[in-house]
Amino acid sequence: MDNYKSILRALQIELVKLQRHFIACDHRILVIVEGRDAAGKDGVIKRIVQHLSPRETRVVALGKPSARDAATWYFQRYVPYLPASAEFVIFNRSWYNRAGVERVMGFCNEADYQRFFRMVAPFEHMLIDSGIQLRKYFLDIDKSEQQERFLAREQDPLSNWKISPIDREAQSNWENYSQARNEMLRRSHSDLAPWVIIRANNKKAARINLIKDLLSSLDYDGKDEKILKKDSNIIQRYKPEMLDTGFLAD
Repeated sequence: MDNYKSILRALQIELVKLQRHFIACDHRILVIVEGRDAAGKDGVIKRIVQHLSPRETRVVALGKPSARDAATWYFQRYVPYLPASAEFVIFNRSWYNRAGVERVMGFCNEADYQRFFRMVAPFEHMLIDSGIQLRKYFLDIDKSEQQERFLAREQDPLSNWKISPIDREAQSNWENYSQARNEMLRRSHSDLAPWVIIRANNKKAARINLIKDLLSSLDYDGKDEKILKKDSNIIQRYKPEMLDTGFLAD
């Protein structure tokens, strides 16, 4: 991507402006980043928080649920990590695990799965009604791109720790993950809490366009609108016809 570093720097300056604004105004921002395995979630989150204050910015990446977690209301383990006033929180995966990996790998039963979809929209609407500004992103990549990234990780001693036993089954479960993704988007997208889809085969373009969309969607003083134009070939708000147009990977 041409001028990636200079564009990213300009956007990170905008993120600092955003943080100054939400701290002054006591706003609460929650960003959910979901996506295919190896789609680049860690990379885009790293670029968002790189120059933000760690006191007001948190990245939440929860591990495997404990036995106690399994014995509580499904959403309960996420509630303590929601943003307080003047905080910006990013969930690197979220309660949508139930609609994705848990569904595909059989970690939840059918009743749990259906209950999740009955509850997720009211839960998110409660968060929004309480004043939380919620944004939801899904990073999508092609099957061949995922395979290349897994191979690169295996060969890199600095990143091979990222490969989990579940990741190793992602390719063989590709179609199942596609079906779970489609169902999740269809049943949890709404005007109040919409999904935004990013075609992430090009990591740099995905990062730039996600950050542009995030900044465009939030109010803050001194916004430089002219640098926030997005590429519609890379990022779009979810709509059901995406399944027919090829915007989402099969």
